[in-house]
Formats: sequence, structure tokens, C-alpha cells
Amino acid sequence: MSSNHNHAASREVSKRHKVEGPQKHIVGFILSLALTIIAFAAVAAGEINETFTYIILVAMAVVQVIIQMAFWMHMKDRGHLFPIIGIIAGVFVVITMVIMALYWVWW
Repeated sequence: MSSNHNHAASREVSKRHKVEGPQKHIVGFILSLALTIIAFAAVAAGEINETFTYIILVAMAVVQVIIQMAFWMHMKDRGHLFPIIGIIAGVFVVITMVIMALYWVWW
């Protein structure tokens, strides 16, 4: 009786916690590497407009952060709602502070 109960409990735990193989980590690594190469190529190509280069760098950085959080920090998984809310709130506060600082300087 006890062994059946332990076996059923172990199956229940294995259903909740699937073992994640290295495939997703490899995909995340390759995507991060590709984004880094794109950013380096944008800087290395001297004939690209400087403003466009900055836009590319910021866009690659934002996508890189999203990939890092999804693949390495597992923010895509269930149970990470409060950290995601905290990160979004922090980003909102920082953007607000930057906008207000720019407004104050340009006033």
C-alpha cells in the first residue's frame, strides 16, 4: 500500500515538474549569439547612419533581455507573475524618470 502511494505521488510530481532538456537552452544561446553578432555588425559597418545604429543597438538589447529572461531565467514558466509585475513596474518607473529628467533639462 505504501509503495503504491509513493509511486503515485512520484508520478504526480513528475507531471508537475517536467525535465527540461538542453534544446531550449541551446536555442536561447544561439538567439543571443545571433543578436550579439547583429549588434557588432551594425557598429562595425561604418556606412550606416549613427542614429540608425543606436536604434539597432537598443532594439537588440531589448530583445536580448527578453530572450535571457525567457530561456535562462525561466520567466515564461508558470508562477513568475509577481517578478514579472515587479520588472514591468521598475521599467515604467525608469522610463518615467528619464522622460521627466529630459523634460526638466529641456524646459
